[in-house]
Parts: sequence; structure tokens; C-alpha cells
Amino acid sequence: MMGRYAPARNLEVIAGLGADIVALQEVDFRMGARPEALPRAMIREATGLVPAPHLTTSPQSLGWHGQTILVRPDLAERASVRRLALPGIEPRGALAMRLGPLTVIVLHLGLARSSRRAQLARLAAKASAGGRDFLLTGDFNEWRDSRGLESLSELTVVAPGPSWPAPFPQLRYDRIALSSGLSLREAGVYDTPLARIASDHLPIWADIALPSDRPGFPPSSRAV
Repeated sequence: MMGRYAPARNLEVIAGLGADIVALQEVDFRMGARPEALPRAMIREATGLVPAPHLTTSPQSLGWHGQTILVRPDLAERASVRRLALPGIEPRGALAMRLGPLTVIVLHLGLARSSRRAQLARLAAKASAGGRDFLLTGDFNEWRDSRGLESLSELTVVAPGPSWPAPFPQLRYDRIALSSGLSLREAGVYDTPLARIASDHLPIWADIALPSDRPGFPPSSRAV
């Protein structure tokens, strides 16, 4: 978040995206028991979405290592989420949500490139071993396209545009990586005056299509 603590401002930006699935980072305060910075009691009324159920960092937290996933209520009923510990020189973790034939992995990678490489290698291996369509999304903390992403060579990696820092975006830290069974219809950066003050990152978004022969999930979904 940027400036004064104002969760209603963040939720207004989320609502404006019109997404089916929203991946969020830094939803908890950093210190102590890491209580929620984005109050869960406000989320559904403001956005129409709900947090996908998962074991959080503490009873007061909304996320796991600061991350959570918001989904439409009808999708939340079918979602299962597990936590993934990640290697590196600082504590990091990811969330993996299974939803029908799709797995969505939400990540916030480390500050050191050696850690990011190890974290992506573990996530890509776990996702590929599941035999399902999957995507990785979040803050990759990587400003280069030519380094640090070697583990994703078999995936389609999308960085729609500069998203950080939000007030004057210069770097493409935020990405979406898609397995071969998923098709990208469109992607972009959600750049509005409110989004530029609601967070230190602008949201990225993507319209993604699943193969028509995969039952149990809409053939096209907007994910962030």
C-alpha cells in the first residue's frame, strides 16, 4: 500500500478489475502475528469476491507469507489451497489453488536472484509434476527478461508492462507464466489514478482460456 493505510481504496481497485481470480501480496502487516492489513470483513461487500480458504500465517492473518487468493464465491466452494514453502535466504512461501482442471500458484519471490532461481525451480517442478494446466502469477521481483527465469523456459511468460513503482511505473516485476494447455487472449496493466496511489505496484491482468474439452471450469476466465 502507498501512503495512508486505506484498505477501502485497495478494494475499490480490486473491484474495478472485474476478475474471477485475484492474486494478492502483502495482505498482512509485517510484524508480530502478522494481522490482516486487508480486512476480510470488507472484501465481499466491496468486491463480490471471497478469500479462497487456506491455512493462514496466524489466526489473525489473511494470507500465507502475506499472500492470498480472492475468487468468486461459486468458485471458492470448489477450490482447495495448499501452502508451499520456498527456499532462499529470507522466509518466502507460495499458495497453490486447485480449481477444477486448473492450478493457480501465487508467489512473491525473494530479493536475491539466487533465491528467486531456486524458488522458481521448485515451483515449476511441483506444478509440472501435477499433470494439470497451471499458471504462476505474482511479484517475481525480477527486472530482467533474460536472467533468473530459466526454470520457466517451457512456459509462456507474460509481463504485460511496467507495474512498479505504481506512481511512475518503470519495471516489469509482475508476471504470469502459463502452461502449454492455457491460451492467453489478452493481458495488460490496470493503470488508473486510484491504482497509482492504492499500492506500490499496479495490478496486471490476463484473460485466459482453457481447452474446451476440460470440464469443471469456465472456458475463459479473467485472472489477475
